[in-house]
Amino acid sequence: MRLRRSLAVAVAVAVTTPVALFTAAPALAAGAPTAQTQNQPTYAELKKAAADAQKAYEKALAAKEEGQEKVKATLEALDSDTHPLKAATITADKAAEEAADTETAAEKAVRDAEAAVEAAQGETEKAEAEKALETAEADLAKAVEAKEKADAAAEAARTALDDARVAAVREYSVLKKALDDALAAKEAAEEALGTAEECVRETGLTSLAVGLPAEVVAGTTVDFTLRVTNGTERTLTVDPLAFVHVDGERGGEKSRPAVEWSNGSGWHALNGDEPEHIAHIDTMAPGERSDVKLRMTVAPGAASADAFALFAADASSAYRPCVLGPMKRYDFELLPAGSDPGPVDDADPGQTGKDDDQRPATAGPGTTPQGGAAGQPVTTARTTPTTPTTPTTRTAGTGTYGTTAATGGTLAQTGTSPALAPLGAASAVAVALGAGAVLAARRRMTADR
Repeated sequence: MRLRRSLAVAVAVAVTTPVALFTAAPALAAGAPTAQTQNQPTYAELKKAAADAQKAYEKALAAKEEGQEKVKATLEALDSDTHPLKAATITADKAAEEAADTETAAEKAVRDAEAAVEAAQGETEKAEAEKALETAEADLAKAVEAKEKADAAAEAARTALDDARVAAVREYSVLKKALDDALAAKEAAEEALGTAEECVRETGLTSLAVGLPAEVVAGTTVDFTLRVTNGTERTLTVDPLAFVHVDGERGGEKSRPAVEWSNGSGWHALNGDEPEHIAHIDTMAPGERSDVKLRMTVAPGAASADAFALFAADASSAYRPCVLGPMKRYDFELLPAGSDPGPVDDADPGQTGKDDDQRPATAGPGTTPQGGAAGQPVTTARTTPTTPTTPTTRTAGTGTYGTTAATGGTLAQTGTSPALAPLGAASAVAVALGAGAVLAARRRMTADR
């Protein structure tokens, strides 16, 4: 009875696992039209499906292992002389052997009686011999009938024993099949989740430096704006990326520009050692833009040098946890203190170098992004193509909205959910008979070089 319960559980979990969800892994980039992705499972659904498939597999594995022990015990019991079915087979076989011996003896008695009839000398002796032959023949008929019944009983007993063995093995085979199905579903779920976790490039998610001069004099401070635009057809969660560096200098040297970004309640410094996410944008609808105010101060004693700034936008959507906008590089020149460069043009975006397009690993959910201050009210100016002169203003944490005049230096909203956090994903491993093991792997997201 317990084996049948295990069998029912294993079959149920294998059948109810949402396999259809696994085969619908998002194969499109973040900018794919909504009409093409509306039937795709979300990343959260894929994660849940993978977790459910893992649980189903573990249940099926446990049921199979329990079934394996059960069938082994059942077969051993059936082979024991004390088992009712085996005992009945032994008794029936013994009765069939005894009936066969009785039949053999009856056949010999008939042959002896026939010989006696042939050897009889007188009428009286012959009559007695014939009577003895009739009795022997009647006994033989009874023995034949008894042997047939004993043989049938022995066959029935052996069939019952064999049927019990087959039933035990058949139940275990169903459990094994349920485990195979659960493993296939688990692997499909993990493959679908892995596909969703792969980083995709989205050219429509752009970042633009507005007001960054091509020349900066030592001892001065310049203000500029990082403008992030969601030119995709999906709503995204976006983490703008920023990095400023002087060619040939190591971190911490005096001439390194000090760069800060504002979240509406103060200024926050970039660490300057590597690209970092600065101003989390929780929701950007298609066509919206957000402006992040930055300022760069160059120490008075900074020497003349070439420098560059890198900007990009990293994002996630309901379908993809890793969406990478194109990296933009802005080369500019540091001039010695007291220089008079005259009118200075803005730096133009150029080609990124082979080592430029690097994305930082961010903290896990619920922690503060690099360079940021989580939980502080932030005003985000957003402009859609239909309302270019009255961008929507949102204060993070309040959910309130209003309109402001379009200005070049608006502030970006900050938060705590880094879009490109390393995401845990269960990976499929080989399963030996009677044992299973699951390895957890955390994927560290980096951009393609």
